[in-house]
Amino acid sequence: MVKEVACKKCKALTTGKMCPVCKSTELSKDWFGIMLVLNPKKSKVAATLEITVPHKYALKVT
Repeated sequence: MVKEVACKKCKALTTGKMCPVCKSTELSKDWFGIMLVLNPKKSKVAATLEITVPHKYALKVT
């Protein structure tokens, strides 16, 4: 099974070597929790976290 890593800048989860959301290469294997954002324009949580792209995100990244 492929392990997902989280972007340290935007918290997006990926299995690649670059973040698909912000194109950063600063990734961490140490993350906690999953949040799926399907429609960021209608989501109050996405607005609070300043998420504008639909994707799978980590709640905490260290």
